Amino acid sequence: MADTVLYEVSDGLATITLNRPEAMNALNVATKVALREAVLSAAGDAAVRAVLLTAAGDRAFCVGQDLKEHIGLLASDRESGTQHTMATVREHYNPIVRALAEAPKPVVAAVNGVAAGAGFGFALAADYRIVADTAGFNTSFAGVALTGDSGISWTLPRVVGPGRASDLLLFPRNVGAQEAYELGIANRVVPADELRAEAEKVARTLAEGPTVAYAALKEAVAYGFSHTFAETLEKEDELQGRAGRSEDHAIAVQAFVNKEKPKYLGR
Repeated sequence: MADTVLYEVSDGLATITLNRPEAMNALNVATKVALREAVLSAAGDAAVRAVLLTAAGDRAFCVGQDLKEHIGLLASDRESGTQHTMATVREHYNPIVRALAEAPKPVVAAVNGVAAGAGFGFALAADYRIVADTAGFNTSFAGVALTGDSGISWTLPRVVGPGRASDLLLFPRNVGAQEAYELGIANRVVPADELRAEAEKVARTLAEGPTVAYAALKEAVAYGFSHTFAETLEKEDELQGRAGRSEDHAIAVQAFVNKEKPKYLGR
């Protein structure tokens, strides 16, 4: 894995760190490949019970596509008569955000600075966003004559509503931490110097929790967005059966009866 993305697993928590602070964690090809590998690894590893996605430095979480590299790739496409450059959406961005959103475990994003374009999409694909009070969000796409990718056309309207989403997509601007909290983009805003500690605390709490139940909750919420109430009730029945058969449920019930704190196994 490239050194532009750091990956560490400790006590059930996978920490993925974008590590190009000098480039505001912009996404060149090597970084996108490494990030895709890290996210897919974390999503598919049964030993990982929660994921923390963050970035190095204090200026940026991720400003999206590395436009300096992008210019050269577009020129190469024009010279060769190919369209390889924009295949990055299918080859990189889509697998990354699907793995984050569909992982059968909670994903926490610690947004340390500006999250723009695909960086905004990555943050929205997480289940919980803890944001530094100095951070901000920007859709950015229309500003470089592009449409949204990285799932933002699906996630953003569901977080802020279709009207506000259209406004933010058509007229890109910086959304500060406090406004992001008011819009529902940020779940929690903390002082910048407390971000990492707070995010790790939340992520480790989730890593010690009932993993099967968390996976079912993620699936139920996603399902409910695109299905009827009756269909969602059926899905809840199915998922509750799965959670009810888990070892963690038995542990939780016994702990409740014994007036003890449950120690979950994640299965």
